[in-house]
Amino acid sequence: MPAVTAPSRLLPKPSLLPKPPLWVAMYHSIADTADDPYRVTVSPARFARQLRWLRDRGLRGVSVRELLTATAQGRAKGLVGLTFDDGYADFVDSALPLLRRHGFTATVYVLPGRLGGENGWDTAGPRKRLLSGEEIRRISGAGMEIGSHGLTHVALPEADDRTLATETRRSRELLEEMTGRPVEGFCYPYGRVDPRAMRAVRRAGYRYACAIDPGPYTGAYALPRIHIGENDTAWRLAAKRLLHPLRRRRPADLPLPAAHAPAVVGAR
Repeated sequence: MPAVTAPSRLLPKPSLLPKPPLWVAMYHSIADTADDPYRVTVSPARFARQLRWLRDRGLRGVSVRELLTATAQGRAKGLVGLTFDDGYADFVDSALPLLRRHGFTATVYVLPGRLGGENGWDTAGPRKRLLSGEEIRRISGAGMEIGSHGLTHVALPEADDRTLATETRRSRELLEEMTGRPVEGFCYPYGRVDPRAMRAVRRAGYRYACAIDPGPYTGAYALPRIHIGENDTAWRLAAKRLLHPLRRRRPADLPLPAAHAPAVVGAR
């Protein structure tokens, strides 16, 4: 199937991103587990309660592509971006049915160089199966956005030029061939981002990219996100939503606090 490269023209330019920034939630794996040293796993029961919390407050979970398109059209009020990093296979059976039940969409950032493989980068955590090509096509067909998390989960700031180009450009090509749809979004592995990585993502043809807490790099190619975990009950979600605009207003010349450095918990 030929690659699809025509990008959406409705996504805003970096200068058009709203202030305070968009609220984008970062998930990883949706599964029951007692072994979660990186705090990247949310149980299906907790995830269901978190989605219900959004719905009960008149909020709707959407993909980042839909969120940015709505922002450009001035109709983003009440929308919350939902993202899932690493492309864990449990998304199909655990997350997708709950999202569809609420009428929500999401963006799933996957690794086309590790199809059906495992999360070998999580050395201290349990092995989790990653999505296969068929499962990615199923998710895309269900109305979810498929984005790239790189080809093999490499920290881009430390990559050489050839690896940097492969992790960005080649992963996009493979995903477009796989799904038959444009792949407009990228997500930096480990949340690691610098100007060189941002330029590579832009040159590879993406229209936006997600980070975690990019500080002075915040913009369309380094969108900040909020980590959501198993301990995020209703009051914690409310606090995160309330404080999100404030915690993004650090002066650009200040270093990131240690708690929000690229190696933060959940930055997988």
